[in-house]
Amino acid sequence: MNAMLVGADRLGNIPKLLSDWDISITQHVTGRHASDQRKSHGLPRDTDLLILFTDFLGHNVMRHFRNLAQAEGIPFIACRRSATCLAHSLECCFNKNTDPAACQKCRKCPFTP
Repeated sequence: MNAMLVGADRLGNIPKLLSDWDISITQHVTGRHASDQRKSHGLPRDTDLLILFTDFLGHNVMRHFRNLAQAEGIPFIACRRSATCLAHSLECCFNKNTDPAACQKCRKCPFTP
């Protein structure tokens, strides 16, 4: 699975966490530069998942990338830039053993109807 990451200047140990889930990073956009805030950015062609790090991202940039993902039918995860928070979001959204009732209560899950 290929993921695009938006937000955060440094990723720390997040690439290792994603590789443990067999997710590779196709592109990382910090969202801080003026060019990142223009609407000309699109999602890479082979993107399967969009990860938004909300604590390092402006509202307009987040809205823009979220709308792109929704328009293309690509699931997205919005969480803090923390390996623990990302791991929790991935587990809730991709772990088939998770209780469906608990997933229904999770407002972060992009796969909840």
